Amino acid sequence: MEFDAVLLPPRRARMVAQGLWHDRTINDALDACVAACPDKVALTAVRMKDGEGEGATVRFTYRELGRMADRIAVGLARLGVGRNDVVACQLPNWWEFTLVYLACSRIGAVMNPLMHIFRERELSFMLKHGAAKVLIVPARFRGFDFEQMATGLQADLPDLAQVVVVGGSGANSFDALLAGPAWETEPDAAQVLQRARPGPDDVTQLIYTSGTTGEPKGVMHSANTTMANIVPYAQRLGLGADDVVLMASPMAHQTGFMYGLMMPIVLQASVVLQDIWEPRQAIASINAEGVSFTMASTPFLSDLSKTVAESGTPVPTLRAFLCAGAPIPGALVEQARKALGAKIVSAWGMTENGAVTLTRLDDEDERSIHTDGCPLPGVELKVVDVDGLALPAGEVGRLLLRSCSNFGGYLKRPQFNGTDAADWFDTGDLARIDERGYVRIAGRTKDVIIRGGENIPVVEVESLLYRNPDIAMAAVVAYPDERLGERACAVVVPKPGRQIDLPSLVAFLKAEKVALQYIPERLIVRETMPSTPSGKIQKFKLRDELMRADESGAPAA
Repeated sequence: MEFDAVLLPPRRARMVAQGLWHDRTINDALDACVAACPDKVALTAVRMKDGEGEGATVRFTYRELGRMADRIAVGLARLGVGRNDVVACQLPNWWEFTLVYLACSRIGAVMNPLMHIFRERELSFMLKHGAAKVLIVPARFRGFDFEQMATGLQADLPDLAQVVVVGGSGANSFDALLAGPAWETEPDAAQVLQRARPGPDDVTQLIYTSGTTGEPKGVMHSANTTMANIVPYAQRLGLGADDVVLMASPMAHQTGFMYGLMMPIVLQASVVLQDIWEPRQAIASINAEGVSFTMASTPFLSDLSKTVAESGTPVPTLRAFLCAGAPIPGALVEQARKALGAKIVSAWGMTENGAVTLTRLDDEDERSIHTDGCPLPGVELKVVDVDGLALPAGEVGRLLLRSCSNFGGYLKRPQFNGTDAADWFDTGDLARIDERGYVRIAGRTKDVIIRGGENIPVVEVESLLYRNPDIAMAAVVAYPDERLGERACAVVVPKPGRQIDLPSLVAFLKAEKVALQYIPERLIVRETMPSTPSGKIQKFKLRDELMRADESGAPAA
C-alpha cells in the first residue's frame, strides 16, 4: 500500500524543534519495558462468558509480551505481510488485539482496527479501500459468526490473501498460523524482525471514521502523531508506571487504541482489558488488580456509579475516570464522585487527533459539567465565524485546531484533509471558548450522531432508506438520551399509497447488513418535510420538533 500522509512532512522540522515529536515508536517503548521491568505484569485480559464459551483471564509479563509480539510478527511475515501492508483486525478487547498491533509494528506493517459491530456493508468498503492483506476475526463473538462473514467477503476482495480466525480450530486459526509455532526461534527470525522496522513518521495505524461524505474515511497516524498525544495526556492526568489502567471501551476506537493499548506500554504501566461491558466485572477487576484509571463514554460512567452504589462495593484504588463522547450531566458527576470517590475528568477529541481537551485534576467539578476541558500542550484552538475570522470568548463558531497530534491525512482522499497551509484543521464542530480557555462543544457541522460514543454515519443510513420502496423522503436526526447521549430517529415521508412502520424499517436495514448500532431506534412519519427553497431538508427544525415533543409528551409530527 502506498500511503499519502501528506500532512506529516511539512510540519516535521517544527514539531521536532519544539520537542513535541519524540521520534519514538511503540517498538522502542516495548523494548524499554522488556529491559527495565521484564517480569512486571503488562496486560491482563478478562474475557467474559458470552454464550460462545467460558470466560477466562490471561496475563502477560512484559517479557512474555515482547516474545509473543516477535512470534506473531514472524508469523505474519510467513503469510506474506511486509512493510506498509495492511493487517485488518476485527477483534474485541482480547489480548490478541494488542499483540497483533505490536507484531505489525515489528515488521513495518500497518494495523487497521475495525469495530466488532461492523458487518458486510461497512467491512467490504474499508477492507477494499485499505487494501488489507490479512483480516483477523473471532470465530464467533456475542452470537455472531465472524468467520463465515469474513470468508464470504474474501472472494470480492482481491488484496485479501488470508483470513485468520481467533478461536478457530482449522488451518486458518490464529494459533496455527501465528501464536502457536515458536516462530521467534526460527533461523531467520532476527533478520525478519529487523529488516523493516518502521520509523517514527511511517504510517502505523489506519483507522476509519465516518463523516459527511457518506463513506468512511481512512485516518492515517504515525508513531510521532500518536506519541505526541499520549505523553501530554498522561502528564495532565498524573499517570505513570505505578498505574493500572482498565480499558473496557473498544480498542478499535481511538480511545481504546491509544490509551488502553499504547499508553500503558509507553508508561511501563499495566492494563486490564475487558471485552464485554459489565459493571460488576469492572468493579471486580478494579479491586483485584488495583486499577487507578479508566476512560470511557458516559454510559459506562453511569453504569459503574450506579452499580457501586447499589452493591455497596467500593473501588478505593480508582483515582480518575475520564469521560468523553458526550457532555456529562451534572447529576451524574455528583453521583459518580460520591459513589466512586474518583475525580471525573471531562474530555473531547477526535479520531484524527486523539484527546484534544481535558479538564485538570485540580479543577472544580463544575468544569467537567459545563466544559469539555482546555487544550493539551501542543494544541492550539480558535473559534471562527463563517468568514474564518476569530470570534471573542464565549461566542459560538467553527472550531479549528492546530495540534502536534494531528493526523497524516485521509487515505486516498487528500481533498478532505481539512487542513490549511498554516496547519489549522477544521474539526467540523461548533464550539465556544471561555475566557479561561476552556471549550464547550456546542454542536456539529458534520452530520454525525454520537450514540454512546459511537459515530453513526447519517448520510449512509439515509441513502439506504431512500432505497426502501415505501419511502419518498428520509432524514435521520439525533434526539437526546440520558444514558447514551444521543439516539437516532428516522423521519420519513412515505410514497403515495404506501405505509412504513419501525419494525419494517429495522428489518429493511438489517437486510442491508447495517450495523445494529446504526439503525434508528425511533420513527416519525410525516406528510411533508420542512425544507429550504432549494429543497434541502431543514434538520434543525426536525430536531427542535423532537425536543419539544419529548418535553410535552405529544407526538413530534
